[in-house]
Amino acid sequence: MELFMETVTKNRRAQSAIEYLTTYGWAILIIVVVVAALWRLGIFNPTISTTCIFPAEFGCLSAVLYASNSTLSINVQQSLQTQITITAYGCNNMGTLTNMVVPSPIVLGIGGNTTLSMQCYQNGSVASLLPGQIYSGFVLINYTNPQSGFHHTERGTLKAKAA
Repeated sequence: MELFMETVTKNRRAQSAIEYLTTYGWAILIIVVVVAALWRLGIFNPTISTTCIFPAEFGCLSAVLYASNSTLSINVQQSLQTQITITAYGCNNMGTLTNMVVPSPIVLGIGGNTTLSMQCYQNGSVASLLPGQIYSGFVLINYTNPQSGFHHTERGTLKAKAA
């Protein structure tokens, strides 16, 4: 009888252990499936939209940064109560007036917009970007107000994913 009770106790322990492993096995399997589904949906790699923010004098209508040559194509709109003349513009991560593009003057009327193309610089040299890489920097625009004759520099912030 004692041998029978010992065998029954061992069987119960074995059954308990198997139930324990089975329950936790199903739980782990469900967790793996949920994590795989979330990863597949891109939850762990969020899309970052391009943000381009200027002071009140300018608005950023659109911006695209190309990884192949680190060229930024940006459409800006001026919102001053007078026409302006853009004399230079540039893109770098330091916010300094270095490596500026000096085009023939671009005249923008009240509420006018234009598309500017420039290379973005990082620490003094052209940024080396891979597709999908994030670039954080500044866009600088020098302009003159023809009515007052004063020169102004506006600095906008840029955060873009290279395409």
